Amino acid sequence: MNYLIGIDVGTSATKTVLFDEKGQVVVSASREYPLYQPENGWAEQKPEDWRDAVLETISQVVKESKVSKEDIKGIGLSGQMHGLVMLDEKNEVIRPSIIWCDQRTGAEVEDMLSIMPRERWIEITANPPLTGWTAAKILWVKKNEPENYSRCRHILLPKDYIRFVLTGNYATEVSDASGMQLLDVPGRCWSEEVLEKLDIDPALLGKVYESCEVTGTVLPEIAGKTGLSVETKVVGGAGDNAAAAVGTGVVKDGTAFTTIGTSGVVFAHSSQVTIDPKGRVHTCCCAVPGAWHVMGVTQGAGLSLKWFKDQFCGDYVKEAEKEKIDVYDIINKEVAQVEAGSGRLLYLPYMMGERTPHLDPDCRGVFFGLSAIHTRANMLRAVMEGVSYSLSDCNDILKEMGIDVEQMMACGGGGKSPVWRQMLADMYECSVKTVAQTEGPALGVAILAGVGCGLYESVEAACEVLICEDKSTEPDAEKSEKYKNYHQLYKKLYEDLKGSYKILAGL
Repeated sequence: MNYLIGIDVGTSATKTVLFDEKGQVVVSASREYPLYQPENGWAEQKPEDWRDAVLETISQVVKESKVSKEDIKGIGLSGQMHGLVMLDEKNEVIRPSIIWCDQRTGAEVEDMLSIMPRERWIEITANPPLTGWTAAKILWVKKNEPENYSRCRHILLPKDYIRFVLTGNYATEVSDASGMQLLDVPGRCWSEEVLEKLDIDPALLGKVYESCEVTGTVLPEIAGKTGLSVETKVVGGAGDNAAAAVGTGVVKDGTAFTTIGTSGVVFAHSSQVTIDPKGRVHTCCCAVPGAWHVMGVTQGAGLSLKWFKDQFCGDYVKEAEKEKIDVYDIINKEVAQVEAGSGRLLYLPYMMGERTPHLDPDCRGVFFGLSAIHTRANMLRAVMEGVSYSLSDCNDILKEMGIDVEQMMACGGGGKSPVWRQMLADMYECSVKTVAQTEGPALGVAILAGVGCGLYESVEAACEVLICEDKSTEPDAEKSEKYKNYHQLYKKLYEDLKGSYKILAGL
């Protein structure tokens, strides 16, 4: 039997999973690490924490599985997108990584727009300049920490730093590189025009591969530490959402998924380059060679629910520990008792600014309509509904662009919630399905590794065999109508508060 490893370098933890060639989980392991917020709207992590988590979890799954190292044919890498990792000439990390949800780069986005028209940015990179993306972060360091920038010899994304640790190679792949704002997305290569305009040396960037191409093999010292073989291949892999698409079988036209993790995403596959001229959703290369995807992103999805749980649900946490159950099972049970609309209470999930559809780094979270009749359960449901309204905004834009979604899958931590899936089905007015396989990004990149190692003919062929449907949630027509009215008010609230957000940011 041949085996494959999928590694997902997430925001809250790294998860490493060993699969057999039939896509079945053999052993999995995860390690958590902190997120640092030195200032309001900033978000950083230490790449060394990711490195340590990856090496520990690889060692654990190899040891616990008792699988022969020669039978582990390949490794696929997935991870949070957009993070900036800078290495010096000794390959040491220069500063903590500025990660995807960081919103400090508003001035740099304005600089980018003064350097090149917004329309040209969209033509080349398929997206307008964005605060959360890597290019603006590079410019921020260049402007605010010139001593650090002068020391920089290599710029990598989070998962690609792990690739360097494992193989010694500086490389990336098209799906993750699409989120740097430095890639010619239609052409699937670095944009000479963008790099020249931003005065970024191309030598700082790694080689760009397709997601299922082999980028190197495991270094001897890493093989010694982890129990892997030096023959184990490491493929390009994919950014977290492109990897989740493969892991849920969203690899052909007409398929899409919604994921609710720390952020929330609505992601649709497209065999053609489809770009929103307004820049409200993101077009990127996908993990299937020669294809693309369009996705809308809400920054504070699962983050909103986790924040509320951490701050106000300590008794639920203790009860869950006592009963040895997931605290979110208790939350789902409470939320299910509250009617749709949360008793005329709305929540705007803008805790870390917002991407789709507003592209506004200054907006912040809001409870609207709060009164003395509301309970904690009302507020919890309002949080989940607010995230769902935001995801529905994303879905509406895909429809407007003519992307016909026949099948919506649900994944991520929020996708496990029947309450949340019902909200999505009601707002989308379509079936929301899950797959039997629950490893999402880790499985997706393991499949990519299998293609790179020659175990599968293609990404599409592998998904056809390995991915199967599990549950289906149907929309409730009465709730759908109710949510339409609330959604209109939800959208109006942003417009009403837009100017106030700017004032707040300036205080």
